[in-house]
Formats: sequence, structure tokens, C-alpha cells
Amino acid sequence: MTRRIVFVTGGAGFIGSNIAARLAEDRSLDVVVCDRFREAELGKWRNLANHAIGDFVAPEEMFDWLEKRWRDVEAVIHMGAISSTIEPDADRIIQTNFGLSRDLFRWCADRQRRFIYASSAATYGDGALGFADQDDFESLAALRPLNAYGWSKAQFDMFAVRQAGRGYAPPQWAGLKFFNVYGPNEGHKGPMKSVAAQIWPSIRDGQGVQLFRSYREGVPDGGQKRDFVYVRDIAEVAAWLLASPQVNGVYNLGSGQARTFEDLARAVFSAAGQAPKIDYIPMPAGIRDHYQYFTEARMERLAEAGYTAGFTPLEAGIEDYVRRYLSTDAPYR
Repeated sequence: MTRRIVFVTGGAGFIGSNIAARLAEDRSLDVVVCDRFREAELGKWRNLANHAIGDFVAPEEMFDWLEKRWRDVEAVIHMGAISSTIEPDADRIIQTNFGLSRDLFRWCADRQRRFIYASSAATYGDGALGFADQDDFESLAALRPLNAYGWSKAQFDMFAVRQAGRGYAPPQWAGLKFFNVYGPNEGHKGPMKSVAAQIWPSIRDGQGVQLFRSYREGVPDGGQKRDFVYVRDIAEVAAWLLASPQVNGVYNLGSGQARTFEDLARAVFSAAGQAPKIDYIPMPAGIRDHYQYFTEARMERLAEAGYTAGFTPLEAGIEDYVRRYLSTDAPYR
């Protein structure tokens, strides 16, 4: 009997494990996870504990495993990356975020297997050019990311578009520019957790939270805006792409609606059944001059490609996250 394998890199991480969990609902698929689990106490393995995984592959064994089983591999979903925006080792960032992505893209092109990968809203830099996800080479090349992480993702977007334009690409290839993702399975991320997860312990313990003051005219304290997107919506889009092999290109993946950090904090207080207690503190001087005050994904292209499921409103997503995960002893999907 032919196996249908979906190979998920970074499949034990935050977004990757949510995608793996969603795809594992389809019993006709074998979801194979490629990742490092590291210390058991950090609980990264728990991100997958509730789901049947077809196999586990160490990153250094990735291409050997794929070569042995390539006939059964339907798609590679590449979520593995150095995702920290403060990672100091630029060589490590480019080797992982560009080099590995390039090699997997080429492997999928050679073997004619589908390829879905994680891009990032960090490619937009300070947002001066807006957040429309045109994926022609000229539009992508015009973007100016602010850190090495965003730069590495932008470089790979351009590589993929350039290769596709030359006729050398997987039969399906799609990049997803994630905006501010929150939801279950991010406990291992430490300081890179979503703001919702970071402020939860204080709210849980009946304390207040602190948000940054604003240093921009017309923007109130706590009024800085981000496009917050629930990770379950990310997983649904990934599942839709697997069911839509005709969809190719680089797409935004946010909620499509910018909301303030104060909105987010109030939603967490509300989900906890508490009145909001918010203080505003000075923003560190080192980031004031280049702090981003607004992000909002333009979502028209994904809709035009056929995605019609919509996205979870902030308050509903936070309520689900708090009540089903953060407030429990097992905050894993």
C-alpha cells in the first residue's frame, strides 16, 4: 500500500507542531517530523504528545531519509528556521534560513514534490512600503528588512521567485509571510513567546501588566498596533494549501486587521475574568527611533487564490488560548 507522507521540518516547534497536529487528523497521511527535541524538561516533545506521528527524523539525517523514501513523500512543509530576531550569529541565520531552504527547494524541484515554507512579515522592514504581498521579483527586491532574520527570509523569497521564473521549481511552491502569531505550543520559546503568553503569568496571579509608552504623535500609550494571528488559522491555511496544489507564490498570513497591544492585554484580562490593570513604562532608548508602530497584513491575494475560511478575531482567539491552554496544566494542542 502506498504511503502518503508529509515531511514537516521544525515540526516540534510552535507553528510546525500546530501544522503537524492539524495534518495528523487526516489518517490517510503519515506526518513525519524533522526536528531537535533537546531537553525533555523544556517540554518540546509535549507539543506532539497528543498526536500520532508517522516518524521522527533528526535534522542531520534529513536528506538521507528523504532520498530513501522520496516516492512516498507528497510534500515538504518547511517550518524549521532560526526564528529569533535577536540571534547574533548571522552565519548561522543564513546557513539555516537560506541555505537549508534552498537545498530543500531544489530537492523538491528535482523530485517533483510539493514545497510549502515559512517566510516572515519581518521581510517588510519598517513597513514604509506597506504590507501588500506582491511576489514579483522587483517588489520583493525593493523590501528592506531591519535585521538578519528578516533579510534571510527576504533572500529566500527572491530565490524561490527567481527559480520559478526560470522554470525550475517544485510542482507547487508557496511561502507564507507570518505576522504576529500566538497560540498553544509556544511555551518552549522563552523570550520569543507571543506577548499574550508573556503577560499571562502576571494576569493569572492577579497582577497588572506593563506596556510601552508611545513616542509618536497621535498614537496613545499602548496604541502601537500589530496584526495578531491565531496559530490555528496558520494550520488551516497549511492544510488548505495541501488540498490546493494549483496555488503557488508568496502570501501574507495574518488576520488582516491591526490591533493595539492594549486590545491584546485587555482581551487576556477578559478571558481570565479580571478587570484590566495596565501600566505604561518607558520604551528602551535603544529601540525608540526604529520601533515599528503598525503592521497589518494585506490578505486579498490569499482570498483571490481561493482561501475563504476567514480568520479568528483577536478576542475569540485569546479566549480560546487562555481557557483551553494557558489556564490549564497541559497548555499543548
